[in-house]
Amino acid sequence: MSEFRFIPKKKIEKLPKNSGVYCFRDGRKILYIGKAANIRERVKQHKDLIRLATKVAFIKTDSEIEALILEANLIKKYQPKYNVVWRDDKNYFFVGITREDFPQVFWTHQMKLKPNYVGPFVDGKALKETLKVLRRVFPYRSCRVIPKRACLWYHLGYCPAPCLLRSKILEVPEIKEKIKREIQTNANSLFEIIKGRKSRVLRNLKKEMKKMSASQDFERAAKIRDQIKSLEKVLAHAKIFKEITGPQISLPSNSEGRRRKSIFFALWYQIEEQLKKLLKIKDKISRIEAYDVSNIQGQEATGSMVTFINGLPDKNFYRKFKIKVAGKPNDVAMIKECLTRRLNHPEWGFPDLILIDGGIAQLNVALSTLPTPGVGKLKVMALAKKKNELFIEERKKPILLKSLPREVFNLILQLRDEAHRFAISYHRKLREKDLAP
Repeated sequence: MSEFRFIPKKKIEKLPKNSGVYCFRDGRKILYIGKAANIRERVKQHKDLIRLATKVAFIKTDSEIEALILEANLIKKYQPKYNVVWRDDKNYFFVGITREDFPQVFWTHQMKLKPNYVGPFVDGKALKETLKVLRRVFPYRSCRVIPKRACLWYHLGYCPAPCLLRSKILEVPEIKEKIKREIQTNANSLFEIIKGRKSRVLRNLKKEMKKMSASQDFERAAKIRDQIKSLEKVLAHAKIFKEITGPQISLPSNSEGRRRKSIFFALWYQIEEQLKKLLKIKDKISRIEAYDVSNIQGQEATGSMVTFINGLPDKNFYRKFKIKVAGKPNDVAMIKECLTRRLNHPEWGFPDLILIDGGIAQLNVALSTLPTPGVGKLKVMALAKKKNELFIEERKKPILLKSLPREVFNLILQLRDEAHRFAISYHRKLREKDLAP
């Protein structure tokens, strides 16, 4: 813990207003680690954690980007008690780089075997903004398949465009080698920055600049000089954190508050055990996805997917679908389309449990859609609105929702209602668009 500078929680006003990483500690136990553009103001927002902690700590950074990277490294190192989302590997964000002549840089929720990865990161929005900002300094390839012609990224100066090599005019060994070297150097430099190795990148760039000057390649040397200046400017001034007006984490103070806040922390594990017993499984349940469809006589049909992590809605993983099924209204076919399209995106990660709005027909079509490589032991339930009957795979008869423990009852209704709300809001948006003059 030598990286942190600890102070008694009574002296919060002495915390710096710089960007950096902060920490709450009770005795020798790390409770929570977070990042902030303004450490003092962010820490003061964590009223419940202040109540639980005996000390707070901080590490100042030169930029918000460095704070994001440092937070990832420290949470991974200390595994704080209340950084709950870091315990579910489907809720991580990673930066990957492929191993090929013209490497692709991308972000994802799941690690695969072939590419190199850095992570995990918990703030997906800040990570995407970081990649966007760093792309100005280190243009990189982001397309999965190299296209036949240059795209907008090339014209904006954010990609070295290996696609140009498909042109016969540019299919020259020297040009190919130059583009290959630039893409590899940029991708590797960006990757090192994301790992927190800024000093190494700057040192290597300065060495390369001197080397180019010595060989009288002044054009290349000037380009590297500008790259160094741009990197230093970006790291010092880039704003990647959204303004937060309230705490990211709020600990419940009483039983009613716990229910309103979607069954947090210790209560969630109780819910999880009840769900395991209901489903007759031993596997961990952390990520739950709920699906619903909305339409009026088949017109402007929409589908929704909402995601709860450890009992809490996580809008980073919400998805909406504009239904393509033609003909008469068919809720079963629409659910099938939503699930089929969703399963075509393994990079989103997979849930442990799926809840479908509907009855036995919807459950059966979901089960027939799911056998997809990589999905694993995924359980499915369907909730019929009329009597609130819960249909579960491998059970002959439905279960009345009201017969379940109150916490499970509340969670399932919240999942169903949130999926319905999200589907309706998208449906209304499409109808309003059609009705606009």
